[in-house]
Amino acid sequence: MKYISILLCGCVFISVSCLNNFATEKMPAGCIVTNISYYDENDLASADDYQKEQCRLDLCYPTNKTGFATVVWFHGGGLTKGRRHFPALKAPEIAIAAVGYRLSPKGKLPSFIEDAAAATAWVIRNIGQYGGDSNKVFISGHSAGGYLTAMIGMDPKWLAACGISNQQLAGLIPVSAQVTTHFHVKKLRGDKGPEYRPIIDEYAPLYHSASNLPPICLILGDRKIEYKNRVEENELLAASLRNLGHPCVEFYEMGGLDHGTVGEGGMVVMRQFIRKILKTMNSRTR
Repeated sequence: MKYISILLCGCVFISVSCLNNFATEKMPAGCIVTNISYYDENDLASADDYQKEQCRLDLCYPTNKTGFATVVWFHGGGLTKGRRHFPALKAPEIAIAAVGYRLSPKGKLPSFIEDAAAATAWVIRNIGQYGGDSNKVFISGHSAGGYLTAMIGMDPKWLAACGISNQQLAGLIPVSAQVTTHFHVKKLRGDKGPEYRPIIDEYAPLYHSASNLPPICLILGDRKIEYKNRVEENELLAASLRNLGHPCVEFYEMGGLDHGTVGEGGMVVMRQFIRKILKTMNSRTR
């Protein structure tokens, strides 16, 4: 068994056991629509072929219910590699939008952040036609995808450029995300310092800490084997948000999982967080 150290919204630490082995990636159950362009024709009129090819998403959604929640999922890969895929969420009542985005060096800064915002805006505007609830859209991703999650969820300008408020999001769930300025973004901006020297500027989610952000769930691996600085950066983010008065911040450090395995192992935490937020939302509408 593995153990998870959990900081709940009420700042209470508990330990929860989790299984040693997690399922390999499989296609989720439900209706799947693939290769959806999330930029409209006007946006694509001046786009190059790379943007047209890369800026697409796949959507899996339940067909036996309406008003369902959706997770917009951004893959990892250091902003330079990776491909869109469905995470093993194992929650058939929740839709998943697996997003592709432009990658460096073909994609120039800040195209990957703009793409993440555009994909999220598309889901919010269009999930209703598939039966989903636009008020129940969560964003999440692993590693670089977690960085994109935190950036568009915390800095309101990215979604505002798409005509959406970040406060329309039901929750943010970055998994093993860099929350100082991403190491590749630092390079693109000309920084020549060592990778682990943190920079906190406009491209750092930490810089955008505020009390009025959506509920936030920070999922990390075991600090003994995680990506260096990753757990500690997220601890600082959690502390900053709480000290600013954010009402719902959860911090999970998952014992025995490294930077890679927490991407899949964190799904148990994500399911729990989403279902709890949905229960709170549903209770408010009664």
